[in-house]
Amino acid sequence: MTKLSIRGRENGPYMIEAKVRYVDINGEEQVKTGKTVSLCRCGGSCRKPLCDGAHRKIEFEAPATEVWIAE
Repeated sequence: MTKLSIRGRENGPYMIEAKVRYVDINGEEQVKTGKTVSLCRCGGSCRKPLCDGAHRKIEFEAPATEVWIAE
């Protein structure tokens, strides 16, 4: 069984502890490796779907949250 946890940091991005594949704005498949991937949840990132820290500049506010996905 695979378990995936997505954490929304208070006033910050979604954090995923996994290797992630996604399609960028140009339709190119990208692979993000490392322990944690940060996804934009404020809508202000210039690197969508990845976080670039824009949430700090625009003073984004949202509560911390966590979602588990199990297969």
